[in-house]
Amino acid sequence: MTLVAADTATAPVESEVGSPDTDLAEDRPWVVIVWNDPINLMSYVTLVLQKLFGYSRPKAEKLMMEVHNNGRAVVSTGPRERAEMDVYRLHEHGLWATMQQD
Repeated sequence: MTLVAADTATAPVESEVGSPDTDLAEDRPWVVIVWNDPINLMSYVTLVLQKLFGYSRPKAEKLMMEVHNNGRAVVSTGPRERAEMDVYRLHEHGLWATMQQD
């Protein structure tokens, strides 16, 4: 049996590639969540969703009912900057909204 020495002239090369967890976190979209509140009327929430996101009345009503029945609904998804703007616009209209990574 013969042992062969490993080539010691080559060493592992370090690179600045992100870890798999970091790469996946950056690729995940952000979601905007509208939360139920005791102040706004259901018709108003429907109107705001139509106005801000261009949803049809049936889609806006479906999302509003999800907020009403489940306490929350995801109303938009996308890159972080877009989600921040959507949350800001919802707040301007008096709705309680947050964002998180999907």
